[in-house]
Amino acid sequence: MEKHSTIRIFGVPMDLGQQRRGVDMGPSAVRYAGLQERLRGLGYTVTDHGNIAVPVVEEVERSETGGEGTIVESRNARHLQAVASVCSTIYEQMIACVKPEEFAIFLGGDHSISMGTVSGALSRGAHGIIWVDAHADYNTPRTSPSGNIHGMPVAALLGDGPRELTHIGGNGPKLQPAQVAMVGIRNLDAVERQRLIKSGIAIYTMTDIDEQGIATIARQTLKRFEHMDSLHISLDMDSIDPVEAPGVGTPVRGGLTYREAHLLMELFAQSGKVRSLDIVEINPILDNHNQTAELAVELAASLLGQRIL
Repeated sequence: MEKHSTIRIFGVPMDLGQQRRGVDMGPSAVRYAGLQERLRGLGYTVTDHGNIAVPVVEEVERSETGGEGTIVESRNARHLQAVASVCSTIYEQMIACVKPEEFAIFLGGDHSISMGTVSGALSRGAHGIIWVDAHADYNTPRTSPSGNIHGMPVAALLGDGPRELTHIGGNGPKLQPAQVAMVGIRNLDAVERQRLIKSGIAIYTMTDIDEQGIATIARQTLKRFEHMDSLHISLDMDSIDPVEAPGVGTPVRGGLTYREAHLLMELFAQSGKVRSLDIVEINPILDNHNQTAELAVELAASLLGQRIL
């Protein structure tokens, strides 16, 4: 990415995709941690477009409740219509506001926002998608133990799931398995694991990182996408060990270290292909003095060119 280009920031304060409240405050936490100032310090023109409107859970549940007090919309995909509507707005914002040469950052919110961001990124040309996460998010309503949509976006983007999710940004699948690589995976549901093994997605677990080192994994990931012009990074902060990133909704021990996370971003940056970024699942209620949001800002800076020397 060329210096002095434009970065556009969008907040998506959505916690509809999971049951643990608090990630809706993630965009505010990252802004408070100084994201805009840090990126301007790197020489970029930064425009913050504010937050995309998201209904609160109580409002959504009232609309989903029938006269008897029962939830009308279920299908084991909680708040399906509302999540799909917000993700469609994200998609529209991406294609309307972000020029092909500009960089977009979307601040979640839960990881379901990526159905909108990835669909929007793909509208700007062929992209490789790098999913940095403790979880694969490859469930469907048929396989999900919880019905939480933040565990379904990758499957939906590949065309597997309810129509409301698979048709965000256009009908049918947005991705092929060859366009997806996952880094940092260490927590999978049983059926999800079996589906993932057969998926054709490149999966780099924490065991792979332990055995080969994060630099090797980063280079293998970039090699997979060497024929792609652009990359989208979807960074779930629970990919990082909870010692470094305690403020997440679904923490899993044994994640990326502070330096592994920075090196991963630095090597992705060196490819010159990254054009958009999600930062998701920050829960300030569970954080320690905004530690997780501050780390997110540091990692965004590493992805956008900040170096030690």
